[in-house]
Amino acid sequence: MGFFSRIRRLISGQPPVSGGIDVYAPVSGEIVAIEKVPDVVFAEKIVGDGIAIAPKGTQIFAPVDGTIGKIFETNHAFSIESPQGLELFVHFGVGTVELRGNGFKRLAEEGQQVKVGDPIIEFDLEYLKNHVESLLTPVVLANMEDIKSIDKRHGSIEAGKDIIFSVQL
Repeated sequence: MGFFSRIRRLISGQPPVSGGIDVYAPVSGEIVAIEKVPDVVFAEKIVGDGIAIAPKGTQIFAPVDGTIGKIFETNHAFSIESPQGLELFVHFGVGTVELRGNGFKRLAEEGQQVKVGDPIIEFDLEYLKNHVESLLTPVVLANMEDIKSIDKRHGSIEAGKDIIFSVQL
């Protein structure tokens, strides 16, 4: 854990996580329990555990330093792997795949090395509000078999600045 992560934890009253990986908010908004996402694949944690975010803003950012794995052709979701082997999946909303890319613009490419806070996808929140079932954006740990523990946060968060959960591998 870096110096600034420790300082942020101290200021926020969050306990330090020894050897943990901090995952930062990929989008600003309010943290919501993943079980509240109106899609059984996420709500029942079929693809992995995590949190959801009721989004604000216009961009999705890298939640960890790492390599972009897959960016869906419709630009509504992507995967990223940290150097420590943490695999994350960020999926904007429910029903977004049916839009065939409308409302989204790719800002990064598959295989690209990124840092926390680097922009990955731009979205049109007003358009999406009127065209999808839900805006809740799951952030999921894809390799649960490697996860020892998850320390989830709650409340309002700012993309690239606030930790949404910490993970022990």
